[in-house]
Amino acid sequence: MKNLFNLTGKRALVTGAVHGLGMAMAKGLGHAGVELIVNYYTAEMLEKAKIEYEKEGLTVHTYVFDVTDDKAVEEHIDLIEKEVGPIDILINNAGIIKRVPMEAMETEDFRAVIDVDLVGPFIVSKYVGRKMIARREGKIINICSMMSELGRNTVSAYAAAKGGLKMLTRNMATEWAKHNIQINGIGPGYFATSQTAPIRVDGHPFNDFIISRTPAGRWGDPEDLVGTAVFLSSKASDFVNGQVIYVDGGILATIGKPSNE
Repeated sequence: MKNLFNLTGKRALVTGAVHGLGMAMAKGLGHAGVELIVNYYTAEMLEKAKIEYEKEGLTVHTYVFDVTDDKAVEEHIDLIEKEVGPIDILINNAGIIKRVPMEAMETEDFRAVIDVDLVGPFIVSKYVGRKMIARREGKIINICSMMSELGRNTVSAYAAAKGGLKMLTRNMATEWAKHNIQINGIGPGYFATSQTAPIRVDGHPFNDFIISRTPAGRWGDPEDLVGTAVFLSSKASDFVNGQVIYVDGGILATIGKPSNE
């Protein structure tokens, strides 16, 4: 039992983990014994992120490439496996969002979100998956969203991409489970990050909405994602496949926050 969650000696590629929830999950895996590999499409952000990881005593290998560039991904996955070693865990975290009413959204912006949030995970998983298939072992975690289940104003492209990512997760499991590869998703709820800081103040309508809508009565802390990431990366999840685990304080479970009465 004590070895079920042991990740010592494993290697994980976490795409786009230069801040926020991606960095929190990567740090959690690093403190659990995982050797970290992080990519981003610009060197400057990667250098800043590397400093943040090293502040916590973590070693991280960084690579600059765009997850939507098929050839670049193929070349860098080969390079990573040559320079660092086999990728045991892949977390498809890289993503973007453009908040624009659908009737006002430019088609090129819609395509850009789909490209990063859905096509990107397909491309990276394809090249990492081929190597996992050859080794007959691997863990892939796709970072989904509550928008994999629900719509919201101004996020048509994001919701379409994350809904597609949920189904891609299921189809990957359908095709690759026979190779001893587990593919699952994590769907974060609303989390306290630097991006949400301006609206996480008492009296702000959206802050009040989230607090009142979430059964747990609070925003998520990035650390709340670590346990699920460790679980889905470990032997403890060897028979879990094609699932999305929503870490949302119960928000998807109810139409309203339970009464205190």
